[in-house]
Amino acid sequence: MTYRRAAIPALVGGVLITLLLWWAGASAHALQLQGATRALGIESVQELRRWLAPWAYDQSVLIAPGDGAGVSGTPDYSDLRRTGMQIRFVALFLFYVGGALLLLRRMPPSHGRTPGTLLALWAWGPVAGTLAAGVSTPWLIASGGQGSYRFLPQLAAGIESSGPVAVLVALLVAGLTVLVGRAVAKDAGTPPRSAVPVRAARLGATLGTAWIAVSLLILSYDGVAARIHTAFSGTGRLSEPGDLLRQWLILGGWTAPAGKAFDDWLLYRLVDVLVLVAVWWALRLLPGLLTRVTLPAMAVGGVCATVLALLTGQILRIPLDDTLGVWGPTHFLSGLGQHVPAALTFGATAGTLAYVILRLAGERTAEAPQPVAAV
Repeated sequence: MTYRRAAIPALVGGVLITLLLWWAGASAHALQLQGATRALGIESVQELRRWLAPWAYDQSVLIAPGDGAGVSGTPDYSDLRRTGMQIRFVALFLFYVGGALLLLRRMPPSHGRTPGTLLALWAWGPVAGTLAAGVSTPWLIASGGQGSYRFLPQLAAGIESSGPVAVLVALLVAGLTVLVGRAVAKDAGTPPRSAVPVRAARLGATLGTAWIAVSLLILSYDGVAARIHTAFSGTGRLSEPGDLLRQWLILGGWTAPAGKAFDDWLLYRLVDVLVLVAVWWALRLLPGLLTRVTLPAMAVGGVCATVLALLTGQILRIPLDDTLGVWGPTHFLSGLGQHVPAALTFGATAGTLAYVILRLAGERTAEAPQPVAAV
């Protein structure tokens, strides 16, 4: 699919995800209605308030009545917040369109690629939301009136804030984008799925998965994560970088088994293994889904594969959570969309490793002597 054709569904997806998340933030006013707490429960209302906070222009609607909002004498930085939110939505549109354009160009929804394109676009939604949050968070920090206080921890919290709303909206947007993409690609003459050396694809997927495992199994261990958190102190506005380092380097979190909870611990570790299996499978199939194996496509595909594997693990953990009666039904989905920054770091590197292996395999095949036909 040419860039001109791919731009149509990419722009449609960018407009849809921007409008839907803007609407989600604007609907936060409904949580202020008197019957909201009675109908949903106070825990669910608080959780929904946390979900909608990153996408709401008006910060006052996200504060529960009686929390001390609007104290007289407090400086008003609402203009800064509005500027930050405008930057956030513009950045969301640009990041989503950029990633979707590359994915649709190299993985058009035709010739058996439609499920892969759908999943890749779904995974790219939370990535675009995280990048947009990272770009705009400094303005939101300044709008709180304490921009110089613990800037890096506040930045880390803002980057991680896109949350479950971005995941759920991205799934709907991915489906609609694929429908538009299929209509555009119908007469485009897109090439069929390319043949990929099996050994090279498996080796690239294995090395990429091993790199993901470094974060998921080694860096995510409680003791190692604590060392990363405290390894650097920093000075001034760059003090306390531990939260930011953990955010971009750690894909999970686990500790050694303790007491009688060994069965539960084993189930959670089994989920981690399934996450790695999902990463390997996605990286193994990725080169064959592309019309042409390029470094940008493999890097973005590696990010999408890692995010998809993380979402798979987060969904598999839902039945293991027994807090429905305590925190309400919305708590089940609160873990969706976590660890996306680390997926960006390690997923892009894993995709790059797989690309290098495929490139080396292609060069060796090209340099191999060809058999001479007998006369």
